[in-house]
Amino acid sequence: MDLQLKSVAHTLLSVLFLGSFSFACSGNKQNEKTAAEDATAVVKTDSTNTKPADNKTIMARREVPVLCYHQIRNNIASDSKRAHDDIIAPDKFREHIKMLADSGYHTIQPDQLYNYLVYGAKLPEKPIIISFDDTDEDQFTVGNATLKKYGFKGVYFIMTVSIGRKGRINYMTKEQIKQLSDEGNTIASHTYDHKNFAQFTDADWTTQIDEPTKKLEQITGKKVEYFAFPYGVFKSSTLHKLKEHGFKAAFILSTARDENYPLYTIRRIIDPGRYTAKNLYYSINKSFNKTKSK
Repeated sequence: MDLQLKSVAHTLLSVLFLGSFSFACSGNKQNEKTAAEDATAVVKTDSTNTKPADNKTIMARREVPVLCYHQIRNNIASDSKRAHDDIIAPDKFREHIKMLADSGYHTIQPDQLYNYLVYGAKLPEKPIIISFDDTDEDQFTVGNATLKKYGFKGVYFIMTVSIGRKGRINYMTKEQIKQLSDEGNTIASHTYDHKNFAQFTDADWTTQIDEPTKKLEQITGKKVEYFAFPYGVFKSSTLHKLKEHGFKAAFILSTARDENYPLYTIRRIIDPGRYTAKNLYYSINKSFNKTKSK
């Protein structure tokens, strides 16, 4: 009889223990779920309630250096004196990119720059954007190959009339542009045929802006949200239309920004072929004052 009572008591204790353990585990899982839901809610709330910066705040943020390249090749006899600024020898280009890597620079993409300017998002130490204009094939064969060596990414402003053209200057194919995009580089717009933005007519907003955007999006399968002005020239009275046509930001060259449209007049400097790596480093620091983000 005593043995039977002990057996019953043991069974009851086991049931009670397992029930308590199961309840505790269930409670812990519930707590974990609640915590996860709370964390998600916080992220969503922070993201949703982040107020975009006004133009004055955007203008006050430290500028991020943006470099601009065109042709990466050796000079030839027929090159004009003016063209020399847009041409950099492959060996010199490689030397300059190596200097940036050795100096601790980190390439960022336009989306990161936009989030920094508008929402104050953090950037890596010594951020920099390396951009290329006009679609030249050497930007793929030399430019992209060099950037990849150092884990860098670039921004390629495509002039769509040139895609796939061959001649004295060869231009990138659709396949090369798609590869750049797939590898994490940004494909952006540089008009159809390099028409001066300040001379746009109403019809040009279709031929120079909307149609190139559509073509690039068909090639990459991604939205095209950034633009570079041919010759770096802009017209203040029509800058607002860039936003209406789907662009988040636009890039000029080294002239002053428009205080009313700082996102659409982001400054860049050309890395001339005559510069040494030391010259470029000096120019970056002089042109953009401070090279570290807040």
